[in-house]
Amino acid sequence: MKEYKYFLIDIADYVATVTINNPKALNALSSPVVEEMISVIEELSAMTDEVRCVVITGAGEKSFVAGADIKEMYEMDPAQGKAYGILGSKAFQMIENMPQPVIAAVNGFALGGGCELAMACDIRIAADTASFAQPECGLGIIPGFAGTQRMARLCGKGFAKMMIYTCNRIKADEALAVGLVQKVVPLEELLPTAKKMASKIASNSPNAVKLAKSAINQGYEMDFVSGNLYESNLFGLCFANSDQVEGMGAFVNKGKATFTGKPLPKK
Repeated sequence: MKEYKYFLIDIADYVATVTINNPKALNALSSPVVEEMISVIEELSAMTDEVRCVVITGAGEKSFVAGADIKEMYEMDPAQGKAYGILGSKAFQMIENMPQPVIAAVNGFALGGGCELAMACDIRIAADTASFAQPECGLGIIPGFAGTQRMARLCGKGFAKMMIYTCNRIKADEALAVGLVQKVVPLEELLPTAKKMASKIASNSPNAVKLAKSAINQGYEMDFVSGNLYESNLFGLCFANSDQVEGMGAFVNKGKATFTGKPLPKK
């Protein structure tokens, strides 16, 4: 992989650990950081043979991502503000639509853009020291990286409105209770827990996991009948991939499957 200014990337055993490395700014999402994030996502998305799951975390123990860059936003006019929102939304949509699942390992503050980044990931694991907030209304703006949309979908409209209108910060245990995160662990166990889960995901069929991600993400935006039909179509596609033959063959023969995610040769 390329070397990046704001990101550290480690790939081992099909798991890519991506660390946002801007601790002096509490890993804030300035435009250069977001633009570099897009390059990281593009590169990892193309590495499906080497990377089957991605873990995103922040450098240091204090902050996952403390938000967007307020000093940068202070000077913006409406057109620049819109462009900044579109840039951040593009990066997070790319994370949401990566072929690989993405786990957010939230190690500290997940405020504003940091909370929005976590919500763009497939699964969120938080350290017991983590906290979450959308403080934008206290700054005269609203969440701009799809926070109003994802929080309402993840936690319900009432909770999203309370969080966004009040700017209240909640701790990890409350985030767990409302479904904003899926697991809370001590800080020292955060990365090992996230990597263990990522390794478990990576051990399964990469083709099936990719299709399951698409079925969930796309189907969630459809009515039930349309979503079920979409799932059926993707279910059928599984049978054009070697992973289906490998997985079912191993089950029938009481063996262990070794998945490659490769399509079957055309007959």
